[in-house]
Amino acid sequence: MARWLVKSEPDVYSIDDLKAQKVTTWEGVRNYQARNYLRSMTKGDEMLFYHSNCDEPGVVGIATVARTAYPDPTQFDPTHKYFDPASNPADPRWSLVDVRFKRKLKRTVTLTELKARADELGEFPLVRKGNRLSVIPVTDEQWAAITAMEAGR
Repeated sequence: MARWLVKSEPDVYSIDDLKAQKVTTWEGVRNYQARNYLRSMTKGDEMLFYHSNCDEPGVVGIATVARTAYPDPTQFDPTHKYFDPASNPADPRWSLVDVRFKRKLKRTVTLTELKARADELGEFPLVRKGNRLSVIPVTDEQWAAITAMEAGR
């Protein structure tokens, strides 16, 4: 089982939205590296759900991969903001996965806290300056450190 971190702006799609909906498609990824991460996910992989571009960015919940990668239909819809006229239906450029709510964290593990523990987290892309990926891998050690931070450890 692999582990991941997925980012979402809470005013666009929040952990509370996922909790209410239970399962959603993780659509609209338009970065090749992030797309490749989506394509490598397996059913049951765990995800840290991260709120970005908000007053207090941080990890707010845990989700799992409910369905492995398949073509993102928004790439073919000319009325959709994620439309990609260069994507070929015979060889789709963009993929998505289905994400299932697991639980909200007892508290937000803030980006400030994560940065303060950057040495412990090692090569964690989220705390690197300039990281813009919406999907990133998380090692078992990083997962353990971040989930322990939820409890204040």
